Amino acid sequence: MPALLATGFLLVPLLGILARTEWGALGSHLGSEGVTEAVRLSLLVSFGALALSLLLGVPLAWLLARVDFPGKALVRSLVLLPMVLPPTVGGVALLLGFGRRGLLGPWLEDSFGVVLPFHTSGAVVAATFVSMPFLVISLEGTLAGLRPAYEETAASLGAGPLRVFGTVTLPLVAPGLAAGAALTWARALGEFGATITFAGNLPESTQTLPLQVYLLLQNEPEAATSVSLLLLAIAMAVLVGLRGRWTGTGGSSRGNVRRRLPGRRNEPAPEGPQDAPPVAPAPGSTTPPGTGAPGSGVPGARVPGDVPGPGVRGGNWPLHARVTGFTELTLEAAPGTTVAVVGPNGAGKTTLLRALLGLTPRARAELALGDSEVGSLPPHRRGVAWVPQDGALFPHLTALSNTAYGLRAQGAGRAEARHQAQEWLSRLGVGHLAHRRPGQLSGGQAGRVALARALAARPRLLLLDEPLAALDQTTRARVRHTLRGHLSGFGGVCMLVTHDPVEAVSLADRVLVLEDGRALQDAPPAEVTRHPRSPWVARMLGRNALPGTGAGGSTLDLDDGGTLVAADPVPEGAAVLAVIAPEAVALHRERPHGSPRNVRRGTVREITAVGSRLRVLVAAEPGPGGPAVEGGPADGPAGGPDLVAEITAEAAAELGLADGAEVFTSVKATEITLVER
Repeated sequence: MPALLATGFLLVPLLGILARTEWGALGSHLGSEGVTEAVRLSLLVSFGALALSLLLGVPLAWLLARVDFPGKALVRSLVLLPMVLPPTVGGVALLLGFGRRGLLGPWLEDSFGVVLPFHTSGAVVAATFVSMPFLVISLEGTLAGLRPAYEETAASLGAGPLRVFGTVTLPLVAPGLAAGAALTWARALGEFGATITFAGNLPESTQTLPLQVYLLLQNEPEAATSVSLLLLAIAMAVLVGLRGRWTGTGGSSRGNVRRRLPGRRNEPAPEGPQDAPPVAPAPGSTTPPGTGAPGSGVPGARVPGDVPGPGVRGGNWPLHARVTGFTELTLEAAPGTTVAVVGPNGAGKTTLLRALLGLTPRARAELALGDSEVGSLPPHRRGVAWVPQDGALFPHLTALSNTAYGLRAQGAGRAEARHQAQEWLSRLGVGHLAHRRPGQLSGGQAGRVALARALAARPRLLLLDEPLAALDQTTRARVRHTLRGHLSGFGGVCMLVTHDPVEAVSLADRVLVLEDGRALQDAPPAEVTRHPRSPWVARMLGRNALPGTGAGGSTLDLDDGGTLVAADPVPEGAAVLAVIAPEAVALHRERPHGSPRNVRRGTVREITAVGSRLRVLVAAEPGPGGPAVEGGPADGPAGGPDLVAEITAEAAAELGLADGAEVFTSVKATEITLVER
């Protein structure tokens, strides 16, 4: 009921205008000489205020949304002030600031001959003062909500700041900018108080429509009602046209707008057999599409003060990097090397990539690619291409335009860039989707387009942040094969963040293990597989990893509780990692007898299928722990870390395993591999 009363309270005055309008005389009222002149002045003033608001308000909104500076809260308060200040007070303030006896008025008149009060230009200034906040607030909110990944990715593809703003930022914030501009224009069109106080009510000079209504209300109330109806209709048309964008409740979410294409369904295409197979490289060729020789139509010439164009054919770009800050490490890699970066969440993997790009204050990289020191250059001049976790495809561009973006930013012609982009899309199996926008692609398809975009940019250093995570297993294998073929002929270095052991082993020449921002291990995949120094990496590889400390002899005190007996002696106090393959963990329903040195009692918590075998998670029961030895307690000890065992389905059936079943685990001392931590 209060809501209905509030709606009625707002509606009754509007209905009053409609009820009291003389519809038969509407044309004569609106066509009178004074009204038509007021309409002309109102349009001149409102569009002048809009132009001035765009000129001044867009940079101000950018500053408030993107830059932290002292006094930012005060500046934002100044922006909001005209919205809460009484318009007549605003007019007085303008008069005291820009009037002939104001703070700046005498200087404007003496230096430029500009007199604002009681002039059309003064009406424009007054309308700008009260209406510009609508533009600034709307655009600031849109800019603040824009994902930085779009602009960062564009910079990594070689686009300078102005190009990024014009081709990425501006199109993505266009809805918010249009909404703010429409509200600014409508507010300027209806401004009264500041205008009459600062610019006066002079016919053919400052007498706009609101002032005309005020004048007519004293002598011709019926005509005033007709003009009020005109202003009401314009305001409602603007608000209906915005469809709630001002409040953020209507329209489509920015970046997720799906534009319907003629003859196409407007939903993502599913992954599966309909995807065209990747186009294989020409026999004997290791040069990817888009790496043409100098003079082939894709500029690679040096720019004074810059470094050579990335990815020029025949170039070799060894990597030398020293990263400081949250992530600290020194990294060197020869041309053609692929480094897989692995580690738990928060280890610093993405921070490392962003430091190499120059996109994070958390870490800084001294970076040299070949003979060129690029660590001091802005991101768009480093020759480092990046594929973020979600791809960050530009939602307003098609897959083809996305892929051609880097080439166009480097100066390639439109036709040549689109031709090479189409080749890359076809190679990755999404060539038939070239004219779809990201909102019409499935997650896997979008991931392949993002990968094609980075490869087409011909980088010296390629950074991939889980690029295949969204692909199904079959597609992932095909794309992995294509990527491996490209990397085999790549003259730079590729760094691949992944949580997939298959990717790390099949694509990488080295595996860099990070933990808490530090390099824990940097070795070939085979070495990391045999002797992982990180519990997380060991678990990623499907193995049990039990950190512990030597307790004398062959006994370990485990960090998670309990002890473990290995075959090899361990120096007392040495920090080691006990690695146990799941198939080396035996399960029993009763305490086993015989050679196993490490027996524990536990409870089955989870059973999952891995191919034709089952993986069983056994949670240790609380207890003192310790290895079970001959002559020990009848039920065996409890306590210690959880273990994963891998057994056949037949063995699970014989044991009658199910969630909650009590079992014993046993591990022979000879099945334990010890690795220094």
